[in-house]
Amino acid sequence: MKIAATLEAQPRNTSGKGAARALRRLGRVPAVVYGRTKEPASISLPLKELTLEYRKGSFFNKIVDITVGGDKFHALPRDVQTHPVTDVIEHADFQRVEKDSIIHVFVPVKVLNQEKSVGLKRGGVLNIVRHEIELVCTPDAIPSAIEVDVLTSDIGSSVHINDIKLPANVRTAIKDRNFTVVTVAGRTKEEEERPVVAAAAAADGAAAAPGAAGAAAPAGGADAKGAAAKPAAGAKPAADAKKK
Repeated sequence: MKIAATLEAQPRNTSGKGAARALRRLGRVPAVVYGRTKEPASISLPLKELTLEYRKGSFFNKIVDITVGGDKFHALPRDVQTHPVTDVIEHADFQRVEKDSIIHVFVPVKVLNQEKSVGLKRGGVLNIVRHEIELVCTPDAIPSAIEVDVLTSDIGSSVHINDIKLPANVRTAIKDRNFTVVTVAGRTKEEEERPVVAAAAAADGAAAAPGAAGAAAPAGGADAKGAAAKPAAGAKPAADAKKK
């Protein structure tokens, strides 16, 4: 089992907000360790060392050793609570694990060959649908990342979980579902040319339209207005009609 770090803990016999604040003033973080057949244990951890491991990344899929007095055990980080303004760690939860424990863990997705991808070279856009994948495995089988190769992925293609080879003794938590992990979105060259061709055809039709309208103009143009202005044959002017 690969151990990411060893954290020196101290037992915590008091609880409550006041006791937690007192620990934080001393540079320590209240924490709880639970799991297996033992009762949950309240401990405190050094803020500096805990923050260092947390900020390295992938904290929640790494096994750490925690020592409390003469006792030492493996644990998997499960939750970290931080201050809403300062982001300083205020509390942490850990799960005890053994070599044969079956655990659920979220592992980050790592995309390979982006710069060489067929689809991305053609102007496609990489869309990571799942940045993390929940896996079920033993502690010594936790992968550092799930690698997705997009070298041959063209525009419009997708990489599903069944396309990815998982490490031995590792499976996804979602059974019988071939969910999408990564897609390459965008339009192909042929799709981009279609609007251009359609616009050109529309422009040609618009250019031909004025000529047809001009041919029909005499029927309702200036001549038609002149004809309407002339009195009908045999009709008398309006002024003469009033005199009578």
